[in-house]
Amino acid sequence: MATTNPSEANVAVQSPTQPQPPLPGESEGTWPARRRRIIDWLVIETRGERFIDNIFVEMCDKLVEAGVPVARATLHFRIHHPQWIGARILWRKGLAEAELDTYAYGVEDTTQYLSSPLRDFNEGAEEVRRRLDDPTSAGPDYPLYDELRAEGLTEYIIWPLLHTLGKRHAVTFASDRPGGFSSDDLAFLKDILPALALVSEIRLKNRFARTLLETYVGPHASEQILAGATTRGSGVTVGAAILICDLRDFTKLSDLWPRDDVIELLNGYFDAMSEPIERHGGEILKFMGDGLLAIFPLSNPCACSQLLGAIGEAQAALAVLNEENLRKGHDPLGYGIGVHVGDVMYGNIGSRRRLDFTVIGPAVNIASRLETLTKELKRPVLLSRAFVEKAGCAGQMENLGSYALRGLDEPVDVFAFSGKKIDFASHPACRQAG
Repeated sequence: MATTNPSEANVAVQSPTQPQPPLPGESEGTWPARRRRIIDWLVIETRGERFIDNIFVEMCDKLVEAGVPVARATLHFRIHHPQWIGARILWRKGLAEAELDTYAYGVEDTTQYLSSPLRDFNEGAEEVRRRLDDPTSAGPDYPLYDELRAEGLTEYIIWPLLHTLGKRHAVTFASDRPGGFSSDDLAFLKDILPALALVSEIRLKNRFARTLLETYVGPHASEQILAGATTRGSGVTVGAAILICDLRDFTKLSDLWPRDDVIELLNGYFDAMSEPIERHGGEILKFMGDGLLAIFPLSNPCACSQLLGAIGEAQAALAVLNEENLRKGHDPLGYGIGVHVGDVMYGNIGSRRRLDFTVIGPAVNIASRLETLTKELKRPVLLSRAFVEKAGCAGQMENLGSYALRGLDEPVDVFAFSGKKIDFASHPACRQAG
């Protein structure tokens, strides 16, 4: 017969799995009002899920499984994005994935927003609640309520989702049960809000950090930085087609034009240049005053052809922009583009405390010198022989001869568009890839 060690017996009696009396000065707290499995799941078991929309869908499914008659739910976030002021995540019962919508700046001035319950919430209401199946229910009858009634929903409610530093977002729930939510249902839903606020804020801040990086350094560089490429001098050597563009006479324009007109002009110019570059697979690494630097990595066999396609579309967009400038009484914009191809060092450059994720190397310098040469030769786009041969488009270009470029020992053969139509898919490697 086994004997029991007295110390082991004491450990068994004091097992931490048994309720412990509160310590002196310790209160029992008020949240959660009831211990709920879904709260444990939100706080503990969602750590591996990156996206809040996936968590929200699973949370709503778990609410239905727990007997809460939720048939529709939304999250409304104010976001930091150059194009969007807010985003909505919408779940409906039976949906495997949430619907995601973004809202542009100025949405708060639209009729749709002004005649919505979300406006009441954003003006400070702590709760907006409406029984949809009760014609005697008090409060304004917004167009959204008619849409919800048509879906067979019986009650709708908005509550704040509180993040740190006073950030206030919104969560909504709608029921399809006759009579709407019971008092127990509402208590259940309110109990999960603090946990939902915590997990949503973490994901929103992660998305915010990613958006900021994508906005300021581009999608590829942002992925590198988020993956840990933050050490000064870290980087890789990559082959790339390089494009450098500069706006002509910008100093003169900025002296003569009102500030707001100058900003509008720059934004229009950068839109005309940037959108084709990104659409054709290029990566804009930086805006430099009135210029930009972009690369098309040669890991893509169509990189050179896509760079040419981007220039063609950008020139067409700039022509449209110049027509608008002429209608406004402004002079048309001039520009210079230099194009080269070669190896570049791609990574972190800078001081100990301030880094720039960019490219450097002789190939970048040649592209820059070609852009400067456009002023002398009065041709808007100049390309090196190395690029033209790589792109396989010599027959569609005009050879302007060799030019000594500042800082280079050997002259560079320079080409320009001849006016012939360019077949952007003419490169053999590109045809094979296509």
